[in-house]
Amino acid sequence: MSDCLFCKIVAGEIPARITYEDELLLAFHDIAPKADTHLLVIPKQHIENLNDLSADDAELMSHLMLKLPVIARQQQLNGFRTIANTGKDSGQEVFHMHFHILGGEQLPGF
Repeated sequence: MSDCLFCKIVAGEIPARITYEDELLLAFHDIAPKADTHLLVIPKQHIENLNDLSADDAELMSHLMLKLPVIARQQQLNGFRTIANTGKDSGQEVFHMHFHILGGEQLPGF
C-alpha cells in the first residue's frame, strides 16, 4: 500500500531501528516508546489488522506468533507484554497490522 507508513519502512523508504527481519516479518523500535523496550513486529505483507485475516494467513500468523518470544529473548526480555490493537476504536493508529512487544521495568498498567 503506497501511503502506508509501515509498508514504507518495509520498502526501506523510511528508516527504522530494525531488530529482526526474515522473509515474512520485520521488528523495529517504536519511535514513541511506552516501556523500556518497545518493539513493533509487523508482517511485510500489508494486512490492515486482525479483522482482515483469512485462512490463507494461517502460516504467516503462526510464524509471527512463534517469533514474538524469539524477538523478545533477543532483547534480553525475561517477561514481556504483547498487544495488538484492532481498529480505530481500539487505538490503532497505523493501519498495518502490528504487535507491540513491551518489556523492561515498570510496564504500564491496564
